[in-house]
Amino acid sequence: MKAYNTPGHFRLAILSILVVIIGAGCSVTRGIKDNQAIVRKVTIKGVDKEFSEEALNYVDKEQQPNNWLNLQFYYLFSGNGKRKIGEAPALLDSNLVEFSRLQIQKYLVNKGFLKAKVADSIIVKKKKAQLFFTATEGPLFKIRNFKDSIADPKVQELYRKTRKDYSHINKGSRFDTDSLAYDRDQFYLVMKRNGYYDFYRQYINYLPDSSFNKSIVDVVMTIDNPQGKTEHPVYTINNTLVTVARSNGRTPGKADTIQVDSQFRFVDFSGKFKPRTVTDYIFQRKGELYDIDKQTLTTSRLSELNVFRNVPNPTYEKLPDSSNRLNTKIDVVPLKLMSDRVEAEFLFNQGRFGYNLGNTFTNRNIFKQAATLQIKLNWSILFDNGNSSVNQGIQNQDFRAGASVIYPRLLLPFKFPNLAKFGVPHTTFSTNFQLFYQKGLVERRSFINSVTYDFFETARKQHSVTPISIEFSSGSIDPVAKAELLKQNRYSYVYLIGRTTFTSGSQYTFQYNAQELNSYKNFIYFRGGLDLGGGTLSLLSKLVNAPRDTLGQRTLFGYAFSQYVKTEVDYRWYRSLGGEKQFIFRFNPGIGVPYGNSNQLIFEKNFYTGGANDIRAWLPRTLGPGQFNRASYGVGGAADTTRARLKYLDQFGEIKMVANMEYRYKLMDNFFGTKLKGAFFIDAGNVWRLHKTADNPNGEFRFNNILQSTAIGIGTGLRFDLGFFVFRLDAAFKFKDPQFNGSEQWVFVKHFDELFKTGEFKEAYLRANKTGVDKNGKIVGDNYSFMQLNFGIGLPF
Repeated sequence: MKAYNTPGHFRLAILSILVVIIGAGCSVTRGIKDNQAIVRKVTIKGVDKEFSEEALNYVDKEQQPNNWLNLQFYYLFSGNGKRKIGEAPALLDSNLVEFSRLQIQKYLVNKGFLKAKVADSIIVKKKKAQLFFTATEGPLFKIRNFKDSIADPKVQELYRKTRKDYSHINKGSRFDTDSLAYDRDQFYLVMKRNGYYDFYRQYINYLPDSSFNKSIVDVVMTIDNPQGKTEHPVYTINNTLVTVARSNGRTPGKADTIQVDSQFRFVDFSGKFKPRTVTDYIFQRKGELYDIDKQTLTTSRLSELNVFRNVPNPTYEKLPDSSNRLNTKIDVVPLKLMSDRVEAEFLFNQGRFGYNLGNTFTNRNIFKQAATLQIKLNWSILFDNGNSSVNQGIQNQDFRAGASVIYPRLLLPFKFPNLAKFGVPHTTFSTNFQLFYQKGLVERRSFINSVTYDFFETARKQHSVTPISIEFSSGSIDPVAKAELLKQNRYSYVYLIGRTTFTSGSQYTFQYNAQELNSYKNFIYFRGGLDLGGGTLSLLSKLVNAPRDTLGQRTLFGYAFSQYVKTEVDYRWYRSLGGEKQFIFRFNPGIGVPYGNSNQLIFEKNFYTGGANDIRAWLPRTLGPGQFNRASYGVGGAADTTRARLKYLDQFGEIKMVANMEYRYKLMDNFFGTKLKGAFFIDAGNVWRLHKTADNPNGEFRFNNILQSTAIGIGTGLRFDLGFFVFRLDAAFKFKDPQFNGSEQWVFVKHFDELFKTGEFKEAYLRANKTGVDKNGKIVGDNYSFMQLNFGIGLPF
């Protein structure tokens, strides 16, 4: 994901185009013939408040008012119906109005208003139609008595034992046919979970006996036995045959049948899998009662292995004897063994441009155990068109290479229970190398090796444990840059980016409700992580009485090691507002504390903010810390050069607090083949230094200065939902900028007239943050940008 900051005239042009598109042909009746009318309003009267919103859904979709924007896009792009973009106008149709009236009336009857009547009326004015549906609900019918009549005593016992867990049918409750259908479905599942393989919904019937004068209903629930039988048969699992086809779905020739154990037989026409790859995720065991939930679970887990396609539900065959046993058959088709994906991105912001190239190679089934091998390569380079001696030409380069092997099980030196009930567990072995170069400042190398275990405790609770992560980092700082930084007493930068260090740590992460993130339910999401580094190395160094370096830090193998503790929390509150409208609040704090052998976090462990998923009005790593202002470097000479050299590296902190509020809504169902959605958002927060430092004046964290040092951004965005992924465009504006003081912080209000043009404020900012002058004597440096455009894949949170 990348964030882009475009020049002011380009951003203004984008907004202008949107205004033209939205404002073009504002009339909703253009193109409507004289004998036609477009439905613009639907009103339902006389319906109980509890059901009024749902009753609107029973109005035929072609008679529901268009979203104004969707309709304008249809008029603008659809060209006499040649393309289907936006929504065609909802033209009045009296037959569909009558159909809608009957549907609303039927809905009310189903909700217990058995005498309900609905009338309709239509008002047309200037080709715009208003529909009115007026309901006379009548009395609400309630259940007076309920009893069951079940022929099979065992089924009756099971029903009476379980109905309290799900039943909506109780004495005194509303007589609601939807509740009857719900209870039927729930008990059908109960039967299917308890061995009743041959049980069908049609066996369950409800016989209501109503008294219209008293508005009461007596209900009898009946379950008949199968024809010609005195009871419903209960089935158990017998043998299981697993067949793996070739990747083309065919099973030609012969393949050896492996008798895995007394239950499983395994036939692999592809020759690429070991039996346990599949059998570990089959949850119906021999001798157990047939259970539809375990059938579904088997299908889900085999699909999640990501090595098979077309994973159908297991099929069952009754044995010809009278033992009521089922043989199971599972047929799977492998995915293509290897794949290679190339990705490329182009970025530009304020005179800088660059590209990002990536390649991911995947082998889905190494060692014949559905283990995945991934090799990733990524190279990004950024050019700067600035005219200062430091920033001209290539600004920085970042090369990354990594390999990981992911097993779909927990590989442990001791026996551990199968945790696949709620999700496939994984063991990941990874190694990653990064080489980062910034012109005129630093060259950094890092090498990280780790082992991570991921597993689900329940469907909602996920754990990730990294018992060991070994990281080695080294940096070579430019001698001229080092001298300039030391001359300005900016020692911590030299120490941060130029030192060589290593650490051994452990991490733990807990997630709650991750499976709900793409839903419109009311829920909370939580993600918390703890990162501990250097503890074991500290103990070892003391045991061997390791020597200290010139800074007084203990060393191992000739290098100082880091000690720290770091934690971060991501809490989100999701609230559904009906349909596809949603409000989200997010709070994301974190803190990292160096201790023992370290007085500063290593470069990779610091917090940074800004960017497409954070505080979107700022570019990544360009906000904070605290009220730090680049102008504090001074103006001229070494100050200008220092500001240029630290263009990307000075905005970090050991403390982070970010809060976001976002309102999401649907704009239209069909916009050039995508579902178009919109968002309004407010982002707030910053990063802070743990202590007061000469490098970042006013950058330290103080409780009495939190509000003063908090940044605020506002904005709006579009989300283009293709179903399998979402890409988005967010336009964010700086509203409150903490690098200034007093009322000057409220930049959006104070300098609104300079949003898209240059005035006194932007000119003064350029002078205070210059990095040099060009050959014509013109000041060059950091320009102030109010607006930030962010292009991203996926939702921000």
